[in-house]
Amino acid sequence: MKVYGDTNSGNCLKVKWVCDHLALPYTWVAIDTLKGETRTAEFLKLNGAGQVPTVELDDGRTLAQSNAIIRYLARGSRLIPDDAFAQGKMDEWLFWEQYSHEPYVAVCRFQMFYLKKPVSDLDPEKVKRGYAALARMEHQLVLTPFLVGDAITLADISLLAYTRVAHEGGFDLDGYAAVRRWIGETEKFLKLPPAR
Repeated sequence: MKVYGDTNSGNCLKVKWVCDHLALPYTWVAIDTLKGETRTAEFLKLNGAGQVPTVELDDGRTLAQSNAIIRYLARGSRLIPDDAFAQGKMDEWLFWEQYSHEPYVAVCRFQMFYLKKPVSDLDPEKVKRGYAALARMEHQLVLTPFLVGDAITLADISLLAYTRVAHEGGFDLDGYAAVRRWIGETEKFLKLPPAR
């Protein structure tokens, strides 16, 4: 299996972390999105949307979209709950992450960390929505150790990717004690060094 990804992307790191945690054999194919490497004719044959991560399976089939990929890779593992309702709650978080978290937290991070914009240049609405996402996570993580209860699921891995580096997008996590605890525990579970 080949994983086409950019290690600067939290969406790509989700796939790497799941592969590593489950000891799945893969070859990492580094793609530099800032250099336009997802827009080459060769890459567009793999993924017509021109996005990473993209996985090429041994039989040549390809799969895109980070949460779809990790859902596929983790089938049959402890990262997906056995209970159907718990699976639904996990999926609820996975869909929410791409719609209500990543477009704000990750976009602000991209603008500050890669485009070197100051906090004052960030779209105030994106900042507001990013803090709303963090507040929703905090509310849940005060109630349960992880997003879907007592055990780590794909929901935690998915949300960890950009939450652990939210400070690089100007987000102050000082008021989010449960989120900070959860970041540390999920990083430890995945054997990741703490985010810089």
